[in-house]
Amino acid sequence: MFQHAYQANHIENGHVSINDVSKANWGAQIGNGAKDPNGSIGRGTSEAAETDSSGTGGMRDSLEGTGSAQNDLIHLQRRVGLFSGVALIVGTMIGSGIFVSPSGLLVRTGSVGVSFIIWMACGLLSLLGALAYAELGTMNTSSGAEWAYFMDAFGPWPAFLFSWVSTLVLKPSQMAIICLSFAQYAVEAFVAECDPPLTVVKMVAILAIVSILFVNCYSVNLGMAVQNIFTSAKLVAVLIVICGGAYKLLQGNTQHLQNAFSGPTPSLGAIATAFYTGLWAYDGWNNLNYVTEEIQNPSKNLPRSIIIGIPLVTLCYALINVSYLAAMSATEMIESEAVAVTFGNRILGALAWLMPLSVTISTFGSANGTLFAAGRLCFAASREGHLLDILSYVHVRRLTPAPGLIFHSLIAGAMVLYGTIDSLIDFFSFTAWIFYGGAMLALIVMRYTKPNYPRPYKVPLIIPILVMIISGYLVAAPIIEKPQIEYLYAVLFIFAGSLFYLPFVHWGYHPKFMDNFTLFFQMLFEVVPTTSMAMFD
Repeated sequence: MFQHAYQANHIENGHVSINDVSKANWGAQIGNGAKDPNGSIGRGTSEAAETDSSGTGGMRDSLEGTGSAQNDLIHLQRRVGLFSGVALIVGTMIGSGIFVSPSGLLVRTGSVGVSFIIWMACGLLSLLGALAYAELGTMNTSSGAEWAYFMDAFGPWPAFLFSWVSTLVLKPSQMAIICLSFAQYAVEAFVAECDPPLTVVKMVAILAIVSILFVNCYSVNLGMAVQNIFTSAKLVAVLIVICGGAYKLLQGNTQHLQNAFSGPTPSLGAIATAFYTGLWAYDGWNNLNYVTEEIQNPSKNLPRSIIIGIPLVTLCYALINVSYLAAMSATEMIESEAVAVTFGNRILGALAWLMPLSVTISTFGSANGTLFAAGRLCFAASREGHLLDILSYVHVRRLTPAPGLIFHSLIAGAMVLYGTIDSLIDFFSFTAWIFYGGAMLALIVMRYTKPNYPRPYKVPLIIPILVMIISGYLVAAPIIEKPQIEYLYAVLFIFAGSLFYLPFVHWGYHPKFMDNFTLFFQMLFEVVPTTSMAMFD
């Protein structure tokens, strides 16, 4: 949106001198991949373009992503391996939902059997969507997920609208609600006889956001180490629940699993809203695509992480639901404010405290993975001039996208303090599926417009078509079933981004004060721009 005016031109032993760079100097560096003051991105010499046989444009020689090319002065390094990739997917998908409120599906479907089918269908839909994303992510290994794919397939306007909604609402609200869940359970451990004070809960949530921000700003390796540890810990918690359920089943407690389809048949609109509940628990299946520039050997590790991580989460969710029903009835699950805590009180006895601890561990790890991915969206979009330039800068020594992480954390903190994010989640969850469907359409479009792009991983075309159709259903069905003005507000908010896109991106208006603004925060945070080579042909 506001273009670079400064560059770190001397980096040695951790010391940085930041000098004003003239347009002439930028022009001289275009061949090495630097951005010019008007926002274009130069093509590096190691990225020789060749025209594909379809005549539709250039084709990258390197599939490892130009945004982290090793001849950049400053770039994000590839430090996410296969284990960390699986941990990021599993760790962000398994949050508080399966421990706290898996009964939401029971309420909307009125049937144990139908709710179980929807749990499995949500897992299958997430897997199919993620496999399509694996093709997109290995085809374009720039960070930013949907933003990068929209840029390739449709151009800057749809990509900007995605970054507008995700940066200001979707990602921060997701992190805010996860941190509030963490705080609720952390505070309840010290409050025995009354509900925890709301002010204390919010302060603990803010403290969690600050702690996660520090971890991810300090080091990518530290952020991934935290993710790996907390993912392992939450899988242990899942295993405890599954073992407890297996023990009850061996005792013959199968009565709550009988007559599973005895309830009334839900309407199509109720099924769509039930899918929203289930898909919220699966949300995070696409987070690894936000950090493809930092994945080691992404053409192999991205699809492998998806194929391992999402079926593992689906299996965990299925076994956890069976375990719950082995210990309590569907009615008891619906009435329980925290199903896992009720389960622990009935099964674990003196070790019942493990369940609240499991929820805090699970939510903290999920929030860590959410911020890790969200910061990369800011980084990628602002690098192309779609957001403030400072958000595309990285720390000169730690090589972390600190400004983008800080920006997301500030918005999430404001949402925590404001305290009315539940309604935002309800009416913007369908917005997310607009963009998921758009990504499927991008894949289909590029099969025809760029048929000779290198695709190390390729899915059958029926998969993105099926996911796109289901996305359309998930968007339209709740509106048809129960029209509400908030859906209109959400759509208007999406297109309100055009009010900023036209002057600042399309027409390139650059307020003069932004140079000083960028320089001030550049020196405050000790960050510099990445001299990336061209990402898009």
